[in-house]
Amino acid sequence: MLGPLVRVSTWRRAVFLLLGGVLALPYALLAATFAQLFTRDAVPLPMVVGLLLVAVVIAAVPVFLHGSRTLEIAAARALLAVELPEPPAGHRLDRETRLRAALWIALHLATGGVVVFAAISAFPMALVFIAQQFGIDTGPAQGFGPLIGQNRVWSTLVGVVVLVGLGYAVAGLGALAASMAPVLLGPSPAERIAGLEARAARLAERNRLARELHDSVGHALTVATLQAGAARQVLDGDPEFARRALAAIEETSRAAMDDLDHVLGLLREREDGARPPAGTAPQRTLAQLGRLVDDTRGAGLPVRTRIAGDLAGLPAAVSREGYRIVQEGLTNAARHGRGPVRLRVDVPAEPADPDPDGRWLEIELENDLTAATGPGGGGRGLDGMRERVLLLGGRISAGPRNGRWQVQVRLPVPRGEPR
Repeated sequence: MLGPLVRVSTWRRAVFLLLGGVLALPYALLAATFAQLFTRDAVPLPMVVGLLLVAVVIAAVPVFLHGSRTLEIAAARALLAVELPEPPAGHRLDRETRLRAALWIALHLATGGVVVFAAISAFPMALVFIAQQFGIDTGPAQGFGPLIGQNRVWSTLVGVVVLVGLGYAVAGLGALAASMAPVLLGPSPAERIAGLEARAARLAERNRLARELHDSVGHALTVATLQAGAARQVLDGDPEFARRALAAIEETSRAAMDDLDHVLGLLREREDGARPPAGTAPQRTLAQLGRLVDDTRGAGLPVRTRIAGDLAGLPAAVSREGYRIVQEGLTNAARHGRGPVRLRVDVPAEPADPDPDGRWLEIELENDLTAATGPGGGGRGLDGMRERVLLLGGRISAGPRNGRWQVQVRLPVPRGEPR
């Protein structure tokens, strides 16, 4: 039975209620002031009524503010141990949410005021009753109200009951506040949708950065591994080739480090929660496709290319994702395939008459399968390519066909996009 009185949660909730009483003190003083003004004939009644209306408006404004709700949510999470999500930043509160928050604040102030009044009145009275039991002089009245002159034992019992009752009242009000906080301070449907959208955006950003790291660093490691292996085999017989291989490894590793620094710059956050500007590493686009193909050839993988159209004229987003798709396709071919790779990139020209089906960038990679597995088997590269294609609303097909591994991608090319 004494459990609610000794729990740590009860004392935390009591602090929450006392906080409401402290916040209610200015309202109580304002009410007492106007009560005195109404009883004085020296002050004109219309003036008192006008001042009262102004005071009511000023006193009601903080109750409906977004910041007041945020403070109440923080207090409820810390003192009532209620799991409430943080309000979405920059989200405008609707009328229902403001009314629920205003009702919560009003109840918090009212119950807090009652608890403070009980604490400053019932608690001293109970102490006086208990002190009388031990013969301590508490004044000439020796009691309060109808208890004046009563037996000390009876007065002590009343004092103990008052203290215990006050503790149970605080525990009950605290438990009620903890159960009502999610109802009145919980997120509205619009806030839930905004929170889900923000979470989806964060997950999408994390997945994008993971794809960038996988494709860039994975390609660099593949090229470096192939170059190092080839250089080791011909080191004694062809030192010139070994030097070229080492130079290619150095250049590929430097480019991968730039990409890694760029991605880590996006992940890094300042103390205020904002992200610093990303690194200065340029984003790879299909305009650098020739360099990518040359690096792959230098790693010992023959690549036969057929490129049609203006690569530099593509929209930035399509060009970036197209580059990463080709990069990952070549990486998979170097790891898991054999023989030369056939690469076709078809960049459509802007037609004179708009095509009702839109313009499409076509990418196709094809090479022979190994006996063990096809390109992309057991890795995340193919999943990353699918995610890139789906984000742009394109189409992808990948799989073995007639003893060869084939990847076919179509990306929509929006009109009027920045290049």
